[in-house]
Amino acid sequence: MQLGVIGLGRMGGNIVRRLMRAGHECVVYDRDPKPGHALAADGAVLASDLRDMVAKLKAPRAIWVMLPAGSITEGTLGELAGLVGEGDVLIDGGNAFWKDDVRRGKELAAKGIHYMDVGTSGGVHGLERGYCLMIGGAKEAFDRLEPIFKVLAPGKGEVEPTRHREGRNPTAEQGYLHCGPTGSGHFVKMVHNGIEYGMMQAFAEGFDLLRNASAKEGLPADYGFDFDVAEIAEVWRRGSVVTSWLLDLTAEALAADEELSAYTGNVSDSGEGRWTVDAAVETATPAEVLTSALFARFRSRVDHTFGEKILSAMRAGFGGHVEPKKQG
Repeated sequence: MQLGVIGLGRMGGNIVRRLMRAGHECVVYDRDPKPGHALAADGAVLASDLRDMVAKLKAPRAIWVMLPAGSITEGTLGELAGLVGEGDVLIDGGNAFWKDDVRRGKELAAKGIHYMDVGTSGGVHGLERGYCLMIGGAKEAFDRLEPIFKVLAPGKGEVEPTRHREGRNPTAEQGYLHCGPTGSGHFVKMVHNGIEYGMMQAFAEGFDLLRNASAKEGLPADYGFDFDVAEIAEVWRRGSVVTSWLLDLTAEALAADEELSAYTGNVSDSGEGRWTVDAAVETATPAEVLTSALFARFRSRVDHTFGEKILSAMRAGFGGHVEPKKQG
């Protein structure tokens, strides 16, 4: 199949590479010419601007936008809406706010254009591991683009099959799922990221406790510990019930530098945590862990702990996120 991809950063570029490895043709564009030229050297078709991309794609077209949520995505989709035609599909694969998706879907449907929101998880490792895809939009558009989604997804791999799944949707086992109408893909991804916040916070607090329990002063005499948190992270990776990719990233960061001295403990948030808490309020859903995890990030910008350095290390590991560094 042929797919246009706009935004060739950490994830967009690797999405193109994974598709081309499977024989799909990609027409690519980024305001920064360097990643586009690099992908063109690997076989992608380089577009000079959005109009040129639309001209290079055969109708019915499909264009995947992989840009930061907000004005840049809004502007790009708005410009594309004036260039594509009836039956074409516009896809937002970034972390957009699901209510924006619902609005855009209605606006584009009035012009006969399909709009799909694809929550994409996999970070900078997706090229080799594949991407977990949570997809919203018309079933007709999903069916047409399913070969793209199937290639991008991880596949069954070595994950042990879940019992009692006989007769259920087989795509979930492959790592991609049509979640429902427009907005549903990014809503599911939003909750996914809210859960991620909670899991990361639990690891951060646990390792902070281990480190504080090894303090030399100010503790009751019973606390005669001298924990090696890097070794504890490693042993937990072997058969423990808390084994996870987040723990893998934590163990790797601690093995490289047990003090995590490159991080200040100032932890950013990228929006999905806030939207998750907003949705919990709107639906009257108790979400104490998810809310506390978000608020802990706010507090980290005033007062830092070792646990917040753990959070920063995990964010750098799975998504290449760069936190504020120490000065000097």
